Amino acid sequence: MDIRRGAVHNCRLALAAVVSGFAAVAVAGAEPQVIELTQTACQFLESEDGVDHGFKSSKKADCDAINAKTGKERLAKAEVLTLEPGDYIFRVTNRDVPYELGFWLRDADYDFRNPLHKLTKTSVSGGGLFVGDTQEYEVTLKPGEYFYSCPLNTTPDYRLVVSAD
Repeated sequence: MDIRRGAVHNCRLALAAVVSGFAAVAVAGAEPQVIELTQTACQFLESEDGVDHGFKSSKKADCDAINAKTGKERLAKAEVLTLEPGDYIFRVTNRDVPYELGFWLRDADYDFRNPLHKLTKTSVSGGGLFVGDTQEYEVTLKPGEYFYSCPLNTTPDYRLVVSAD
């Protein structure tokens, strides 16, 4: 009998947590803001003021070489994406790169080798973007500094700053 009461109590606690979670979402009420990003070979267009550098790439190694030569200069000119804290959808499109691409947004100090970072830091990623494909990546951003890039179509680590100001 005690076991059943404990199970019922745990069920009620779980239900209360779910209901309060929905209430928090309903109170917040705001739809996530959509950020559109377009990938071409070795770059995100919007991050470089819409300038398509016309890079050609048939494999990741091509972008590794291109970015070794031009990445620092391009990053110095790149737009720092500045957002307010909140919920976002990053809608990423592979415009014309002839191999699979992805997207990775993470805290600036994120280290994938650190198991604690996997629990405490922001990291949103995925692949499967072939020519013409678009995927959405949902994330809640808190104040701080982040990087976003594509490890499969090697791009620079573009900066994103979240500030409540």
